[in-house]
Amino acid sequence: MTDSAVFVPHFHWDREWYEPFQVFRHRLVTALDTVLETAEADPDFRFTVDGQMAAVEDYLEMRPENRDRVAALVREGRLAVGPWLILLDEFLCSGETIVRNLQMGWAAAERLGGAMPIGYLPDMFGHIAQMPQILARAGIEHAALWRGVPGTVDGHAFRWRAPDGSEVRTEFLFDGYDNGLDVLLVPDRIRRALGEYAEMTAGRWGGDPLLAMAGTDHNAPDPRLADWLRQASAAERPITVATLDEYIRKHARDEVTAVVTGELRSHVRGNILPGVLSVRLGLKQRMAAAERTVDHAERMNALWSGRDESNFLALAWHKIIESTAHDSVVGSGTDETCDQVAARLAEAAQTARAVRDAALAEPAAGVPGDAYLVANPLPSPRTALVEVDVVAAPEGSTLVATTADGAAHPVQLVSQAPTVLSDERLDASQLERVLRRIHRRELFGLLINGYELTPNSLVFHLAEVPEGPFDLMTLRGEVAAAAAAHPGEWRVRTLAQARATALAAVPVPAAGLAAFRVAAGDRPAAPALRGATATADTLSNGLVQVAVAADGTLDVTGADGTVLSGVGRLVDGGDRGDSYNYAPPAHDVPVSEPTRVDVELVEDGPLRARLRVTRVYEWPEALADGDRDRRSGRTVPTPVEMLVEVRTGEPFVRVSTAFLNRSADHRLRLHVPLPVPVTGSASAGQFAVTERGLTAEGGWGEYPLPTFPASTFVAAGPATVLLDHSAEYELVDDGSALALTLLRAIGSISVNIHPLRDEPAASEIPAPGAQDLGMRIENRFAVLPWAAGWQGANAVALAEEFRGDCLVTRGTAPGGGPLPPDAAGVQVDGRDVHVSSIRRVTDPEHGPGTEVRLAAMRDTATAVRVTGAFTEATTVDLLGRPIDPEPVRDGLDLVLGPWEIRTVVLR
Repeated sequence: MTDSAVFVPHFHWDREWYEPFQVFRHRLVTALDTVLETAEADPDFRFTVDGQMAAVEDYLEMRPENRDRVAALVREGRLAVGPWLILLDEFLCSGETIVRNLQMGWAAAERLGGAMPIGYLPDMFGHIAQMPQILARAGIEHAALWRGVPGTVDGHAFRWRAPDGSEVRTEFLFDGYDNGLDVLLVPDRIRRALGEYAEMTAGRWGGDPLLAMAGTDHNAPDPRLADWLRQASAAERPITVATLDEYIRKHARDEVTAVVTGELRSHVRGNILPGVLSVRLGLKQRMAAAERTVDHAERMNALWSGRDESNFLALAWHKIIESTAHDSVVGSGTDETCDQVAARLAEAAQTARAVRDAALAEPAAGVPGDAYLVANPLPSPRTALVEVDVVAAPEGSTLVATTADGAAHPVQLVSQAPTVLSDERLDASQLERVLRRIHRRELFGLLINGYELTPNSLVFHLAEVPEGPFDLMTLRGEVAAAAAAHPGEWRVRTLAQARATALAAVPVPAAGLAAFRVAAGDRPAAPALRGATATADTLSNGLVQVAVAADGTLDVTGADGTVLSGVGRLVDGGDRGDSYNYAPPAHDVPVSEPTRVDVELVEDGPLRARLRVTRVYEWPEALADGDRDRRSGRTVPTPVEMLVEVRTGEPFVRVSTAFLNRSADHRLRLHVPLPVPVTGSASAGQFAVTERGLTAEGGWGEYPLPTFPASTFVAAGPATVLLDHSAEYELVDDGSALALTLLRAIGSISVNIHPLRDEPAASEIPAPGAQDLGMRIENRFAVLPWAAGWQGANAVALAEEFRGDCLVTRGTAPGGGPLPPDAAGVQVDGRDVHVSSIRRVTDPEHGPGTEVRLAAMRDTATAVRVTGAFTEATTVDLLGRPIDPEPVRDGLDLVLGPWEIRTVVLR
């Protein structure tokens, strides 16, 4: 039995949860006031601030006068802060967001005296496979955590290994981050209670001291704690008060032999609460949209702008990272908390959008106003399909897109806008009221291209890009004179230039720019490669084919002949669970057959072909009154629209589903049946592709449902599904189908009695907003059939193409001028290589540069070539510190090891 104990005073601070942020912050300020006073009064006192700098930032915003007091304790090693900005949910954000979280937290801690070099992850709902590599590449050698550790670990520490082989020694908080509190319940009996706990857990400690985490949620330790422990300390079992950093780096000395590789999602010793993956769908979608927008903003700013927008970008990242907290994006808070998270994510996206658009406005100033600029955010060349508003072609002619090299490219007419915007009759004395609508040259959102003024008639001609000058004062004088000369009724018409929405195919260089103009062509465009076509119930583009079955599901045939039948089957069942865990009613009757199916041809090519499949279902409106184990007999008819689309050159079929949710307490899943049953799946996200089986490890108080997270794609056998946002999936029917959760609607944060979880996850607080009643529920994904699985299908690259649409903006130079030549940015060539970031960086010693972060998404080494306008390259760690210069010869050649994350700065 261990003969000594180390107590770590701390708290765990959920920034927002069952109360919104500002309510919790009020408690935080009081708690940290107590911590500072206790530490300053007692030199033996130590405190660990939960591993997240957000708590310190939030405190100092209210108590700026205490900054020096905090910094003094940090420098003395008595207050451990960082290394994270926020304690995040690792599965519901991107790997890049996790890196930025660590970077921002580390930098904030350094400004106060230094970060705790421990990857403290106390309360996350499981842990990603690549976390050890992220920590190791930031120079952090240790981690500490609770949830998700498998049953093979029987000591208090293990070596946690990432897929690339990186390792961190990991302290296993096997009784949670509050295991020391039971010992402290009766202060004058601490010695006896500690002895009993030490005896009970003796097999875990080896020769290391017992670790007693003395803290819990939202409370500072009692100021008398150090006194109590001094009184309880004895020669035979001395007690030390320390920070978590001091315990791990000074007191825990035993050699650790147990090794765990990959993600930690076991239920065997603690709840991992997997239902958070699917509750409050809107937050997951907002997170993905904000991450994508700030990523594109950084790329555009780094490559095409002369302005350093780092302050705005840092603000956007900060708001995203705040929202990744494990009680924020997961959606397990009250409605007002989740509304605040949604607003914060929207603000992050808006901030980033402003930077992105300003960056594109700089090169757009060199593009004529009757043309467009396309920006490719991906570091590989591609042909972009972009929708633009153009002048309609005269009857009998076709539209063609022309690029700077004079090449003509195909255009698909999507729709045509009406030309008559207004037709009014009014008295001459009222003409002045019409002129008030004009703001300099703008009228109805367009610009006045000219006007016709004849007796009792005024016609305005509007255009997107006007020709010649316009003088509003002259018009006013002319109208006043005409009205006086011709009293009585006047006819006033506003006519827009004939406009159309066109889809153009435009080649764009890697991370580059291309300008194009769409106009009626005097010569045919080059035909679209394997153009998209549609009939009343089929789609094809030469690579993938789709046929709509009688029940509204899809038969999808891939480029290699792989057939997936029944794709898109919808299965709706009851959910009597809560925001943390799904639970089916005991007498659930799933609904999977529609009462009506309609198919509509929307577009027939040649660049894009679309069908709309509408299926109507009778879904129960809620759980039965007074019986949560049955669904109500009252049903509501619910039409579900499924837009099915193929584009020229894409080997996958795009699918979007949408419906107005009128039912409560239910889970809707979309099935992708597999040709033969499989024994496992693979999902991509956070710098790895993780393989999983048909079951999950259980054994504690939570039923191990095999529902798993996926971020960019999920694959099972020959079926790969590309994702727009983080999603929940499961292999069902003994591995015969892949099921994606489209909606999980529940009405409570936690329920006291849960059939699949013994312990309540929180108080039973109503959360009616989590039912999403009256909300339009939309999901977007793509189905990629390929017999050789996700690697054979090149899913890493295709997932980025699916999520990373090109950006398009109108030129602002005078119309009619020549198009500027294409411009290339940074190009990255390499199979199964994910580029998670391209951004502007600078440091006082080396000056400005472009940072590129690469991740090898495969289990074998891969060669990578990076080209662009640079002559020097340096590999840096994840905190931006230089490691090695790299030789540059007409580009940068690297070899990435299996699953390696590599960051280089180009100058």
